[in-house]
Amino acid sequence: MGVCLFALPGVRNGHNPINDMQTILVIEDEEDIADLVAFNLRRNDYQVELAFDGLKGLAAARSLLPDLIILDLMMPGMDGISLFKELRRDAATRKIPVIMLTARGQTEDRIHGLEAGADDYMTKPFSPKELMLRVKNLLKRSGGAASGSELACGPFRFVKNSLHFYVDNELIDLTSTEFKLMLYLCERKNVAQDRYDLLVEVMGYSGEVHSRTLDTHMKRLRRKLAGRSELLETVRGIGYKVVIPTP
Repeated sequence: MGVCLFALPGVRNGHNPINDMQTILVIEDEEDIADLVAFNLRRNDYQVELAFDGLKGLAAARSLLPDLIILDLMMPGMDGISLFKELRRDAATRKIPVIMLTARGQTEDRIHGLEAGADDYMTKPFSPKELMLRVKNLLKRSGGAASGSELACGPFRFVKNSLHFYVDNELIDLTSTEFKLMLYLCERKNVAQDRYDLLVEVMGYSGEVHSRTLDTHMKRLRRKLAGRSELLETVRGIGYKVVIPTP
């Protein structure tokens, strides 16, 4: 199978200037599932492009630079994890949010995908309505804040419009979800934030069912904070907080 790209005049870098539709690339080798996802995305006013194997999907991602990618893990040509790692190695595609979609429902597979750096994860069979909510929440999170807005918090600095994050003036590569989690905690520094609030308000989930997902994101964040990881604390029985000592 090949890649199905619905070319529109004037489309460049994943955007349609005529109606400013956001573009979503669906990389899925099962055509019936790809068609179902595409149908629901189009109903919600997204421009959709399809690729039916990993290699074609990687080429499409680099060419289109979509606003979001929905990526199956088990595919011919190149598996989803390998494809995802290639996206993250490329500066042009590194910041594109990715939802991993797979038939494998085991917790270990989900955690493996998240630890690789995916922004979200869904297993088949899935609810199209829930997928649309995940897409909307992730696009909202990755959209950034008002242009030029910044926040300094101890050794951390956020540039919200570009999703750039600095630790001791060194640029650290965060996913959009990691950025929003860290920003949320820093905006409420030294105060423990409830796990439920982080899941619902920041990640857009419906409740504690995704608690392990939150822990995986925090584990990855600590690894990236390196020498400053001790400032991201786990508060037993509550959640997490960023601790910034008072000068």
